[in-house]
Amino acid sequence: MIVPGDISSAAFWLVAGAIVPGSDLWIENVGVNPTRTGVIEILQQMDADLTLHHQRLVAGEPVADLQIRYSSLKGCVIEGSVIPRLIDEIPILAVAALFAQGTTLIRDAGELRVKESDRLTAMATQLQKMGAQITEHPDGLEIRGGARLEGAEVNSFGDHRVAMSLAIAALNAQGTTHIQQAQAAAISYPDFAATLQQLWQNT
Repeated sequence: MIVPGDISSAAFWLVAGAIVPGSDLWIENVGVNPTRTGVIEILQQMDADLTLHHQRLVAGEPVADLQIRYSSLKGCVIEGSVIPRLIDEIPILAVAALFAQGTTLIRDAGELRVKESDRLTAMATQLQKMGAQITEHPDGLEIRGGARLEGAEVNSFGDHRVAMSLAIAALNAQGTTHIQQAQAAAISYPDFAATLQQLWQNT
């Protein structure tokens, strides 16, 4: 039996492919149930070069192979009814927003304050250490794209999604980034570090 891949895990590679110059990634067998595909919709809204190939049903679930290429992203507003369909992907979408033209507003995401960490504070404070221009709001973030990121000492606060999001941001930062408690990524994605190294050995 083939079990469709988790789009929450695929989201890190979707954003990496969109922001790292020269990237052209294929991610196979990803579950694309409409209740979970908010991240795809937002990336397309940001003008990501994202294509769904070979859409099909596997074990009764919609599945597709996703292709993502580097592209020039634009800022957008993420709020309202789409939030429940991408709540876990907001940290990595915040990274995408760093490399988009203009401002991205994330609203209605107060739930992120009671996850494995306060993900709004974690992403705002740690990305600011790298030079990002982010304003934290009670229920979201305001992210101004285009800032030059520099390697820094950052902390995942033991949160797997924060750890992986910071690692993707580091791909486009000048210098070395050290992520404290980076091993938290293994909670949901044991092979994350190995896959990252394999894909961007020269980054």
